[in-house]
Amino acid sequence: MSKTTIRKRISLVAVTALTAGVLSVVSAPVASANTAGATINTAPAADVLIVAPATGNQTGGAVVQMTPVLTGAAAAATLMARSNGLLYKDTSSTTAQTATVLNTGALALYTLSTASTNTAFVATGGSFGTTLGDMTTGGNTWVADTGYIFDSAKRTLVVTSGSTATGIAVSWSTTTAGTYTISSYVSSDAANIGGVTTATSGTLVGQVTVTVTASTAGSGTVSAAYSTCLTDENSGAIARTADSTASPSNGSPWYIKYILRDSYLSEISSSGNLVATATNSALLSIGSGTQAAGTTSTVVAYGTGAAGSAYDALRIDQPTAGAPLTTTVTLTFNGVTVCTKTVTIAGAPDKMIIQDIATGDIGGTTVNGDWLGVGATTSVYAAHYRVLLTDSAGNIATAAATTDFSADSATVTTTVTALAITQPATSISSSSAHRFSYGTFTCGPTAGTSTVTLKYTNPSTGKIITAPLKARCADNPYTYTVGLDKASYRQGEIGTMTIKFLDSKGNPANSTVAVGASSILLPMLTLVSATGAANVLTDANGDLKYTFTVGTSTGLTAGTYSGIVDFTALTAVAATKATPTYTVTTGGDTTSNADILKSIVALIASINKQIQALQKLILRR
Repeated sequence: MSKTTIRKRISLVAVTALTAGVLSVVSAPVASANTAGATINTAPAADVLIVAPATGNQTGGAVVQMTPVLTGAAAAATLMARSNGLLYKDTSSTTAQTATVLNTGALALYTLSTASTNTAFVATGGSFGTTLGDMTTGGNTWVADTGYIFDSAKRTLVVTSGSTATGIAVSWSTTTAGTYTISSYVSSDAANIGGVTTATSGTLVGQVTVTVTASTAGSGTVSAAYSTCLTDENSGAIARTADSTASPSNGSPWYIKYILRDSYLSEISSSGNLVATATNSALLSIGSGTQAAGTTSTVVAYGTGAAGSAYDALRIDQPTAGAPLTTTVTLTFNGVTVCTKTVTIAGAPDKMIIQDIATGDIGGTTVNGDWLGVGATTSVYAAHYRVLLTDSAGNIATAAATTDFSADSATVTTTVTALAITQPATSISSSSAHRFSYGTFTCGPTAGTSTVTLKYTNPSTGKIITAPLKARCADNPYTYTVGLDKASYRQGEIGTMTIKFLDSKGNPANSTVAVGASSILLPMLTLVSATGAANVLTDANGDLKYTFTVGTSTGLTAGTYSGIVDFTALTAVAATKATPTYTVTTGGDTTSNADILKSIVALIASINKQIQALQKLILRR
């Protein structure tokens, strides 16, 4: 097998590890570096700079390790490698990387170029090691290569292999604390990277800023700023990057999931005392995966709190079944507070509010999906009213089934003969349409208004809560009248036109049967909105409201006008077209000469009267 082919197959460790998920932390979002050793069977992306992970927080021991091993049933060649003393590494592999390493350690660096023949590593300090090379046939050993060129300080390494697929591995270290930059360049032109003096003439593909420290202060000690601590409504591993915005309903638990890290973002590998406490007698349990509900408000465990450990999640439950719970949970590790989270679990329904009650059609349960704006007429959300359940603390609550609701038989009448819920509430989110239960009522054969009591029965406890439902029944729209909110308008004003629909008996029509298409002409006025669709009444009193502005796109001519409002399906049977009359002005001075003359005459007459009165007073003296 040729060296070129082998280089194409080179398997470089850490790609998967270094690109592991980004998680938010307690104080600020920070990338979570995975510094555990790993093996992979696929080559990394071309033209990047990889820093191999460490097997934990190495503070001494073996130098950088790059020993290939055979793994898997097919004995595929893979590379098990690690950096030594690596305390922190971000997830980047391009030109904005950061890392922290002990001055007793070393970094393992890799790059792979599938389109360039020459590669260079350049460091601002420290030195590159001689543990480097390509993989030999079979992929079992690393060897030096005559194509490698060092400068005298071993701060520049150039590879002029003449190959179009170059996989390079090299170690870097220094005993002097400080900040250093390591860069990698590639080029397909030998004139660009032909030696150490032209090492930076290629394309910069990777760069890492390395902080070298002689101290391990903070290593292994939990840091709240860099630990992950997130609320979740589901059990299992962390699968989110921020606190959950869900609100568990009655009987459902909350979870707080955590990964404990030190100030170098390394996961805590040594066990310690994990202590969690909760206010308001909330029940806690600690563990991982599927957990049973706890029995106390304080739990203590001895573990690491690392991802995937036996202790990396808290479960929170209500202490009293059906009672709402708001609790603040505090988690500490070896006495250091990791996070504090406040969560709420809704209680069982304790109060019922009925809203947005339509006027029903006599002799049935006809509904219009547009009345509540949540669905077509065939939808379970096409209803006459909404019901909001809340617990004793005012939190939104859900219902288990439509059968939890019923009408109080003692309150039904010949006007309103029955009540039913067609869809129970399934969400406790204050912004969800599913926080409501949706219901209908059945009208008798005659129009009228009746108050019927709706009951909710808790299926677990048998507790019953009630609410009055004042329902009105009427026949279909038959005739209509039109009214304007003002008799006179000035240019630029906003006005409202109200159309009142009546049934054949003169009652305000029901709000479930469509009024049909319309033709509306209002000279010098511009319709800008209708409250609801043109064929749906906007309130239970048989009204439909339109908003208009005074004036048109071509201007306004002052005067008195009459409009025409024609609901064609109704006027074709019994209704009469409405012709509302109104006056519009441009808003300027509209006083006429006749008005001025009239005022002058009135003023002269007033003066003459005053003179006559004065003359009479003088003569008396």
